[in-house]
Amino acid sequence: MKKLLLAAVFLGGSTIVALAQTATPPATTDGDTPAVATPDTTNPTAPVAGSNSFTEEQPKDRIAEAGYTEITALKLDETGVWRATAMKDGKSVAVALDYQGNIVAN
Repeated sequence: MKKLLLAAVFLGGSTIVALAQTATPPATTDGDTPAVATPDTTNPTAPVAGSNSFTEEQPKDRIAEAGYTEITALKLDETGVWRATAMKDGKSVAVALDYQGNIVAN
C-alpha cells in the first residue's frame, strides 16, 4: 500500500511538471499581431490604430526618450495615434506614437 501511494504521488508530481513546461510560440510574420514596443522593436505595421490611454505628457516624454527634440504640435488623432513634429539628427520629422508604444517617424 505504501509503494502504491508513493507511486501515485510521484506520477502526479511528474504530470504537474510536464504541464508547467510550455513551448515558446513560433514567430509570426503577421503585421497585425499586437506587440508592446521596446526600444529595440516596433510593430511592423506601426503606428497601430486603437484606443490610446496616454496622457498628453506621456507621449511627449516617450518621444523625447527616443531621441527627438523640439517636440511641437502634439495632438491625438481620430485613430488614437499621438502625432507631433520633432527634430532628430538636425532634421524636422513627423512623429507618431500609437497605443502600443511604437514610435514612427517619416
